[in-house]
Amino acid sequence: MNAASNIEKLVVIGSGPAGWTACIYAARANLDPLAIIGVPAANPAPVLPGGQLMLTTEVENYPGFPHGVSGPDMMALFQQQAERFGTRIANADVVKCDFTQRPFVLETSEGETVRARAVIIATGATANWIGLPNELRLAMNGGGVSACAVCDGALPCYRNQPLAVVGGGDTAMEEASYLTKFASKVYVIHRRDSFRASKAMQARILDNPKAEPVWNSVVVDVLGESFIEGVVLENLVTKQRSTLAVKGLFIAIGHAPATKFLQGTGIEFDDKGYVHLRNRSSETNIEGVFAAGDVADANYRQAVTASGMGCQSAMDAERWLAAQGVH
Repeated sequence: MNAASNIEKLVVIGSGPAGWTACIYAARANLDPLAIIGVPAANPAPVLPGGQLMLTTEVENYPGFPHGVSGPDMMALFQQQAERFGTRIANADVVKCDFTQRPFVLETSEGETVRARAVIIATGATANWIGLPNELRLAMNGGGVSACAVCDGALPCYRNQPLAVVGGGDTAMEEASYLTKFASKVYVIHRRDSFRASKAMQARILDNPKAEPVWNSVVVDVLGESFIEGVVLENLVTKQRSTLAVKGLFIAIGHAPATKFLQGTGIEFDDKGYVHLRNRSSETNIEGVFAAGDVADANYRQAVTASGMGCQSAMDAERWLAAQGVH
């Protein structure tokens, strides 16, 4: 990392598909980017440099990998490509930003102060988990627990098997509906006696013969050693517990964008707490600050869309810097 007296042309905060793609494009444009990639944490689920893909065993829907690739392996390849073109890496979290000064001032968890002419925010979003030890263990080990049905639901291990989705909002309905294409049965576990989702989204499940609501219930344990075999449910009305045999558990209780370090900086957020972008660009409301990937995308949250946004952010940053006379 450069000394505090030096000024970085571009700092990329984050190390998922958006962050690494931004680094690849920025490095090839001779911007000499510094990537501040984060450090492992728990919240309560593991949060790792590389983002949500670090919890994904097999990625089959990213172009260019016809036989699939593990999420950690994919992120390692992204990093190697970014480093090949000269991206420098700092293993730290950004804990504070001052966007009122120019150059911008970033403070890291390692006590470093970094000054930057432009910044790309690519810190992603973290899935909300129930927080059960066996749930997190199986999610980390590729044991049939996931927070993304579109990412994982078509894998062979889930086909023609009974699956469960936890949640009651639009996301849960969408995830469950998607899974009915592959599963023998999809149980939708919800803590209340009616879904919170819109009527149209509810109808996708309530009218689907392959879907079955499990009302007034919560998951209190996940069964299985190397791969999920079932879940233990507790009925919140009767307090009785039962076991539901399933071969996959999909948690659909929302995501939280990684924006805590941006609070009080003047960055605008949308009504869901994600970084607000202007038009179809990566521009935030602060000139010279850009955002890419899941931190600014509550809708798609896919590796390929994050990568595309990373490309946009690097190109936007390069053009903005050129207009400021920085090459």
